[in-house]
Amino acid sequence: MNLELQTAVKAAKAAGAITLSRFGELSQREIVAKEYKDFVTEVDKQCEAVITATITEAFPDDGLLCEEGTNGSGASGRTWIVDPLDGTLNFIHSFPVFGISIAMRDASGELAVGVVYQPVLDELFTAIRGEGAFLNGKRISVSTREERQSYLFATGLPFRDYDHYIDGYIGLLRDVIKDSAGIRRAGSASIDLAYTAAGRFDGFFEYRLFPWDFAAGVLLVREAGGTVTGIDGSDDVFAHTSILAGSPLTHPLLLEKARRHFGA
Repeated sequence: MNLELQTAVKAAKAAGAITLSRFGELSQREIVAKEYKDFVTEVDKQCEAVITATITEAFPDDGLLCEEGTNGSGASGRTWIVDPLDGTLNFIHSFPVFGISIAMRDASGELAVGVVYQPVLDELFTAIRGEGAFLNGKRISVSTREERQSYLFATGLPFRDYDHYIDGYIGLLRDVIKDSAGIRRAGSASIDLAYTAAGRFDGFFEYRLFPWDFAAGVLLVREAGGTVTGIDGSDDVFAHTSILAGSPLTHPLLLEKARRHFGA
């Protein structure tokens, strides 16, 4: 395990311990609406503080891009992309699906390290570019299912400012329902992507995400043998933050349907 991955794992585990110590115990005064239907808690902020402190101690010249505002460029050209608590609404409601997502982009802009940690289940998903993806130290790979009637997909439902794309999304959702056994909406994109990397989900699609939602998960899926693109089919997921992820069989299926409804 290289130093970058060691640091990401250390930071994720520290943040995970904070979430577990407060899970189910939040008071209303600790919850703040950042925007309409978008919340942040004191736990999010505490997790971000411990993660950024851990990263900065190990790599003081690296930049940071974090959901709760700890941002800045670094002399190294590398950037750590952090969602300190992905699934905040779940956490607020004591729904036990949430994770810590930490990724690092190197100076060339390529994803080099990715970690997604699900504290409730103590599941640690890790990846280093070119070295594969792992769950608690065991190699994982995307689904090999071939029959459409057996596919299980994950998605995220629109919840804010969706008037301009809701019709396309509903059309895509309708088509995916027809070509699958079921769809799940767990409420954490990083967990959805990690589960896709592990073959639990056969694919994932969501419109309008942020880099901290998907950066680590993208590397996990790719290192597990899958494909992740923008909803337009572009490999640059940071340019088009609505993404499709899946196996060599399911990604083309999702892309075909997305193009039909979004004109990509």
